[in-house]
Amino acid sequence: MPEQTVRTSLDIPRSLHRRLHELAARKGCSARQLILRSIESAVQEHEPPRRRKRLSLDRPIVPSRGKPFDLTSEQIHDLIEFP
Repeated sequence: MPEQTVRTSLDIPRSLHRRLHELAARKGCSARQLILRSIESAVQEHEPPRRRKRLSLDRPIVPSRGKPFDLTSEQIHDLIEFP
């Protein structure tokens, strides 16, 4: 489904309009594409960076229901059956 658009009107100096269309022709795209890229770039430049949520391993992901146990790596290895 295409993104909805909003039509807007903007008055720009005639010389800027001419240069915009010349640049678009040189780049092989439309003036609209140049304008949209420029606006997107300006908006992204001023957006705060998104913070990445990091998984905290300080507390268990799944809470324990039983009594705590203390096993060494060797004991765990002995409990696991290997083929």
